[in-house]
Amino acid sequence: PPSSDGSSSPPPPPLSKKQGKVTVKYDRKELRKRLVLEEWIIEQLSELYDCEEEEMPEVEIDIDDLLEVNSDDERASKLQESLIDCYKPTEDFVRELLGRIRGMRKLSAPTKKGL
Repeated sequence: PPSSDGSSSPPPPPLSKKQGKVTVKYDRKELRKRLVLEEWIIEQLSELYDCEEEEMPEVEIDIDDLLEVNSDDERASKLQESLIDCYKPTEDFVRELLGRIRGMRKLSAPTKKGL
C-alpha cells in the first residue's frame, strides 16, 4: 500500500538475521545473568498475573532503563507503573527484582577503549 506521501516503500527487512552477531559485543557473563533474570521475571509475572506467559498482559520491564535510574525508590515506582493492572500485591516482586539488579551493568555495547 502506498505510504502517506504517495510513494510505495518496501517493508523493512526482518531484524532477526542480525541478532546472532550482536551478542558477541557483550560480556557473556553479564548476558547470562541477564537471561537468568529475564526468565525469573517471566516466571514471577505469570504468578502475579495468574496466567501462562502467552496470556500475560503486555508488561514492559526494561532492565537497562531501571539501571539508568540511581535510586531504588525511583526504580520501584517505575516498576509499580509497569505493574499497574496487576491485582495481586507486587511489593515482594519489586523488592526482589531491585535486589537482583543491584550490581548489574547495562548491556550497552562496550566502548572501543577496551579493545
